[in-house]
Amino acid sequence: MSDFDARAAGWDADPQKVDRARRVAAALVARVPGLAARRVLDYGAGTGLLGFALRPHVAEVTLADSSAGMLEELRRKIAASGLGGLTPLRLDLATDPAPPDRFDLICSLMTLHHVPDTAGLLRAFRGLLAPGGLVGLADLDAEDGSFHGPGVEVHRGFDRAALGAQLAAAGFRAVHFETAFEILREGEAGARRYPVFLVTAAA
Repeated sequence: MSDFDARAAGWDADPQKVDRARRVAAALVARVPGLAARRVLDYGAGTGLLGFALRPHVAEVTLADSSAGMLEELRRKIAASGLGGLTPLRLDLATDPAPPDRFDLICSLMTLHHVPDTAGLLRAFRGLLAPGGLVGLADLDAEDGSFHGPGVEVHRGFDRAALGAQLAAAGFRAVHFETAFEILREGEAGARRYPVFLVTAAA
């Protein structure tokens, strides 16, 4: 996670990242009923862009990440904001025991493609949800590897049907996909857009 540690201080300086988080939060607000009473886990929260955008609409947000640099920046932002109901948590569900709390909504933004065992993570999310809980996961549609470039070991986005099947196998139902954002990247061949989906599913 050293790359994320090093990038944490300047993460929020990218207006496209800020806009992406706001757009995904807006899509979640439009899609998920009863948000005002929901306890949220933002997994892979980074500097908390998604969690902060959701905070006015939900009861409380736990912001989990495994990067020390991201968590340091997140704690600074929470202190500077003066907001309540925002709790940072060091957590990697691939290696750490699950926390004792249960959540009404688990969300993530651009986290899934960094997790080698997607199916395992979805099962872990299912176990952390309270009865009637939901997930709202935003990530890249399947792409050719150009988003990160050569030598970066991540998923090349996700086929929606395949990810939907993984969600069903993990015990989720009412799986719904929509396009929430498009990331614009400049490359040698010019500008390219990478769609970002939001998938919601009920436990």
